[in-house]
Amino acid sequence: MEQGFLNPQQILKSIPLKEDMIACDFGSGSGGWTIPLALELKNGIVYAVDVLEEAVSALSGKAIAQKIFNIKAVIGDVEKKTDFKDDYFDLVLVTNLLFQVSNKKFVLEEARRILKPNGIVLIIDWKNNAPITSKEIIVSLEEIGALSVIVGFKKEKEIPAGYFHWGLLLRK
Repeated sequence: MEQGFLNPQQILKSIPLKEDMIACDFGSGSGGWTIPLALELKNGIVYAVDVLEEAVSALSGKAIAQKIFNIKAVIGDVEKKTDFKDDYFDLVLVTNLLFQVSNKKFVLEEARRILKPNGIVLIIDWKNNAPITSKEIIVSLEEIGALSVIVGFKKEKEIPAGYFHWGLLLRK
């Protein structure tokens, strides 16, 4: 992968996707990952969850404008238990989210709860060299890797994610 900025389309091509997967994007924002994922999962569904109503609304508008109909945008807080059923999703994305949540362990536990057996989680977050406002909020690959084992994930592989991000693929 090129060492530029984060490229969701390129990163998604490096993970095992099937067109009919049911996926969930934690902290989807206005769809930077949701839309590329929905385009890959042509016969699947992507649930996009964000705590901000404005972000969910913006994502819904983008999806309609681009004629993408396999996205379900949901206002929700992944730092609390979601309304999703246990063992429902094939894939959960946790991209550029863990650095801004207070209970990282709970977010990982929630991802694990809603994943089907053998489901996968893609985690992408900022490296130490990232141009964000506060270095105190950076979470390391090592920290999240250790925490993911505690909550019951198995590490599949590290994913190249550009110059400012690290990536980790986990399996339930």
